[in-house]
Amino acid sequence: MAGHRQSKKFRYISWAAAGAAVVAGAGIAAQTSMAATTWPAQKTFTGHAFDTCTAPSLSAMKGWHDGFYGAAAVYVGGKNRGCNQPNLTASWVKSVSSVGWKLIPIYVGAQPPCQTSSNPEKLTAANATSLGTSDASDAVAKASALGIKAGSPIYLDMEPYDITNTSCNNAVLAYVRAFDKQLHAKTYRAGFYGFTSSSAKAIATAKDKTDLPGNLWYALWDKSYTTTTDWPWGSTQYTGHSRGHQYMVNSKETRGGYTLTVDRDAWDAPVAITG
Repeated sequence: MAGHRQSKKFRYISWAAAGAAVVAGAGIAAQTSMAATTWPAQKTFTGHAFDTCTAPSLSAMKGWHDGFYGAAAVYVGGKNRGCNQPNLTASWVKSVSSVGWKLIPIYVGAQPPCQTSSNPEKLTAANATSLGTSDASDAVAKASALGIKAGSPIYLDMEPYDITNTSCNNAVLAYVRAFDKQLHAKTYRAGFYGFTSSSAKAIATAKDKTDLPGNLWYALWDKSYTTTTDWPWGSTQYTGHSRGHQYMVNSKETRGGYTLTVDRDAWDAPVAITG
């Protein structure tokens, strides 16, 4: 997303290749493995959010906290994370949180075996479950080291792929289930970033909801600031503050004297617990 693990050019090519058709379907995931633990209260944010490849400097974050955006996505880890993060430290998380920012942790995990791009880490049918478990453990370790506490969500980034390829899709779902089950075991909430034409659709329309994420961040670049009117999978799905919508990409904006190129998000979903 936003070239955050790939170039902007590749994102547009891969999104187009996956197909832009939005097909309605079912799909809120029952986070079944959460029931046995007493969970910290969920922290949610509703409003304008942004994501960008590299976490901005603290000065830029202060300048950008002007009343428009209230949340920002941060790439906490993953072998496929595309940018270095010189600013993203526990001190930065504490400081931007004290300014008033809400943070959206995202982890760029293994990508589908049928995806056409090259990636440092791709899953296979054989290793999907074990890799999902180990990647989730890494995601929690990385988030925790930044001061992102238990009860926080971690959004797994899955880029476009051919979901009509049954063996590939089954491997992806196995990976996601293992990733989410391990998040829940460590008392972190499960989220997912994907495209309405492919990766998000695979999650939302899966018949078996076991251990699939309960929060869905969907990429649909229609420039509509909403999580409802363009929601493609039925009004009863992913309700109760469980949706994010990446609605615009490559928006070059200057706020507080700092210019950033960001992707815009409409947010109504969990954010990190940092206090």
